[in-house]
Amino acid sequence: MAEENENGQEKTEEPTPKKREDARKKGQVPRSRELNTTVIMVLGALGLLTFGSYMAGQLFSVFDLSFNVSRQDIYDPHAPFGYLREAILIGLAAVAPFGLLMLLAALLTPAVLGGWAFSAQAMQPKFSKMNPLKGLQRMFGVKALVELAKALAKVMVVGGVSAVLIWGLRDRIMALGSLSLGDGLHEGADMFFWAFLAISATLILVAAVDIPYQLWDHTKKLKMTRQEVKDEFKQTDGKPEVKSRIRQMQQELARGRMMENVPQADVIVTNPTHFAVALRYDGERMGAPRLIAKGVGVVALRIRELGAEHDIPRFEAPPLARALYHTTELDQEIPAGLYLAVAQVLAYIYQLRSAARGATPPNPEIPEEFLKYANAAAPGAPEPPSA
Repeated sequence: MAEENENGQEKTEEPTPKKREDARKKGQVPRSRELNTTVIMVLGALGLLTFGSYMAGQLFSVFDLSFNVSRQDIYDPHAPFGYLREAILIGLAAVAPFGLLMLLAALLTPAVLGGWAFSAQAMQPKFSKMNPLKGLQRMFGVKALVELAKALAKVMVVGGVSAVLIWGLRDRIMALGSLSLGDGLHEGADMFFWAFLAISATLILVAAVDIPYQLWDHTKKLKMTRQEVKDEFKQTDGKPEVKSRIRQMQQELARGRMMENVPQADVIVTNPTHFAVALRYDGERMGAPRLIAKGVGVVALRIRELGAEHDIPRFEAPPLARALYHTTELDQEIPAGLYLAVAQVLAYIYQLRSAARGATPPNPEIPEEFLKYANAAAPGAPEPPSA
């Protein structure tokens, strides 16, 4: 059965990425104490097997330093501090490798499941946790039963493996009494370390069951109702009217930048009233003419007005204006199929600028594949008054 929120709505939806990120900021990440315990114990057993001989040798060095004191040092009041300092240094050197291994295990293991999460909110006191009723719910809830089941499983697994190990090592344990002190300590330590490793490894079974449960339980706690998903979507992407206003402002800004480029145009091709396209060509920097402004309706009228203010030549070619408008985006080069038509227009404009007499206005030819754009109407723009 799906969990319900305070309003009685069922939490049937998977948590969104934002929900998970908000939970992480609050310190709510999946954690498995069984995984942490298992890794620390297994690495601890391996560390004892690896550094045990070195640690024992350093310990004997401390004993030798502490009990072999010269007669002169016995009567020296400052000598004990020197012995103590040296013993501390030897002891720190002895436990440093093992301590560093345990520190890394304690720090890195939580990152395996859920990663690191440092949250000031998680450290703040919550008086709701002091509620006796909620305390009873935690004591007798599903999570408490799961923890009880894990504890019983650990007792059974560890106890069973320990019994098998003791039974298998019974002959070696009984033989310790016949060995010398040094050999007995060495043999006993060897049996203890390997038995400790075997018992620690059995906890992997418990951790293998606990990890999927913790991931499932964490996801279950973060599940959302459909209304919560909708509300989050509105907060993340914004309300429709706000998004519409943002788009409108973006269009206005883009239109303003576009209008700033109109004075740089070489020619403005018009429809003559509905469409206006401003083109610029620099043979040294451009491979083809580039469209720097375009518009329909009021925007087309404004482009023509700016062109008139800056003495930009205007050429009326309705099919070409429509084809350029529909096939070319701002700051892009015109399609290759329109090179010839635009070249004819630019050649005519250059002739006018050079005061050439008898320049005949061209009739730009539009390739067949562009005729569908040449006959297209203005996309819903209001028709402006004649310029």
